[in-house]
Amino acid sequence: MTSPKATAPDVTASDVTVGARARILCISGPNLQLLGTREPDVYGRDTLADIHARLEQRARALGVEVDARQSNHEGTIVDWIGDAPREGVAGILINPGAYTHTSIAILDAVRATGLPCVEVHLSNPDAREAFRRRSYVAKACVARVAGFGADSYDLGLDGLVRVLARRSGAS
Repeated sequence: MTSPKATAPDVTASDVTVGARARILCISGPNLQLLGTREPDVYGRDTLADIHARLEQRARALGVEVDARQSNHEGTIVDWIGDAPREGVAGILINPGAYTHTSIAILDAVRATGLPCVEVHLSNPDAREAFRRRSYVAKACVARVAGFGADSYDLGLDGLVRVLARRSGAS
């Protein structure tokens, strides 16, 4: 006997309203430009361009704008985060890659902005090597989504939009 598959309700623009087209900064960290060919048994076959295209479609459906970027350089990522409030960003979606486990600079940058941030990972770091189980960045995040492959980005965006809607009092 099998049990029915539980699914989360789909989030739509009518479910959440975050004001005048809120802007979300999506940052992908080191080596994520290699998705699609990098360890596909761990990270899947979707490229980062595929993930960003899906994320932009999802953002439109939610009534928000996504600015998706990737860098292998910690300082560039810190600069993007630090500039986010001045650029009108309402929240941050971040896959820090290996910087998850090492970067106090990214942690401090997210904290300094005061913006809500959701950490995402394609794989489940807690099910992998011990060194991957520590996230410095998570300490500054409102949530963490991991282990759903490319869908982690979409799920993280859905959650971040809900957080923004609650903070704006619109939902």
